[in-house]
Amino acid sequence: MKYVFFLIIICLVGCKNDAEKFDIPSPTSSNYTNNVAQLPDSVYYDKVLGALVGSAIGDAMGASTEMWHRKDIQLTYGYITGLTPAVREQSPEGTWDHNLLAGATTDDTRWKSLMVHYFKATKNKTNPDNFTEFIIDYYNTLTTTLGNKEIQTSTDALDTQIEKIDWIKEWARVALAYKKDKDSYIKAQNRFYGGEMSCAGQLYSPMIGLISKSPLEAYDKAYDLSLFDIGYAKDITALVSTMTYMATRTQDLDSIMNTPKFIDPIGYADSRLVGRIPTAILNSAQINVRRINEITFDSLLLQDTLTYKVPKGFLGTKKDWIRQEMLFRLLEKDERGIAFHSAEIWQILVTALEYGRGDFEKTMQFIVNYGRDNDTVAAIAGMILGAKLGYKALPPQLSETIINVNRENMGIDIEVLAREMSQ
Repeated sequence: MKYVFFLIIICLVGCKNDAEKFDIPSPTSSNYTNNVAQLPDSVYYDKVLGALVGSAIGDAMGASTEMWHRKDIQLTYGYITGLTPAVREQSPEGTWDHNLLAGATTDDTRWKSLMVHYFKATKNKTNPDNFTEFIIDYYNTLTTTLGNKEIQTSTDALDTQIEKIDWIKEWARVALAYKKDKDSYIKAQNRFYGGEMSCAGQLYSPMIGLISKSPLEAYDKAYDLSLFDIGYAKDITALVSTMTYMATRTQDLDSIMNTPKFIDPIGYADSRLVGRIPTAILNSAQINVRRINEITFDSLLLQDTLTYKVPKGFLGTKKDWIRQEMLFRLLEKDERGIAFHSAEIWQILVTALEYGRGDFEKTMQFIVNYGRDNDTVAAIAGMILGAKLGYKALPPQLSETIINVNRENMGIDIEVLAREMSQ
């Protein structure tokens, strides 16, 4: 009897230990990548040039109507399908002179130029320390010239230099604080452009995707340099870098659009109660576009000329315009307090990419005619699609004008920038 009892005890203990040891393993994260390890030099140059020119096209297309409401755009221009003269007052973040030619660009293109010089100075070895040092050095170069005799004796020359300083000083304040100490940096970062969740990092992070070797590296590098962003704006900054990288490696738009759903090294998707905001915005944008594309139109809707008046110059059908206007209204419903809010830029970007389905001109026109901070959104989308298509596939009437005007009038030689990046 004792022997049987002893066996029962052993069995119970053994079974209990086996149950405790048993576990179904959690899935391991897989790398979201592509089969193209390295691009031939000629292909890489074409894609880099395409990205830079595509971004400048978007910037220039929106330069004349930046921050406008779409109804005001329609009253003045009808439906914008190409480049329009940049009839506007100069400003630090805008054009650096009044009323420039069609093809003139703003700070969005200046940032691309600045990043090429940063990459060249650091030999593509990016990190927060050398990035802040680069911005501080650029700022100091501008401020030291204020002692020049030419500037001291010409108020016009002084105004020109001060405008350049005004453009970079907000960034330099954060960079200087970063080099000082952690507390100073946090205060400066949360004061940047009023402490709003701006799209700061999206001005330059697509460039990082062009020099990266994988989607994950593109994310990590951009996230490290998102020194001017707060909250999930840092995630968005890194995501546009990953999308740009993927655009250099695939022609499949869905692969590019799905990148944000698979690259999440920080773990934003695991955030309590909220989850990952950028991917939620992306999913919602894709659903909205697909649902509106499936709408069946009745005769009353097609005859509605007050609500859905087709603007002059629109190249599509009445149905096409109604669908686009419906998307515009959904975007307008989610407008943030400032037009350059990071989430708003992201929402318009992913909506336009889904709507355009890789068509460069259709995507650019959607963004520019919506208004708000249209030059910034179009510059980001233009870089992604330009990297995807390459320079040779961009509309020549746009790309040739952009290269000429920026070289001859803006002092930015985009072809030289592309060659420097490709060396």
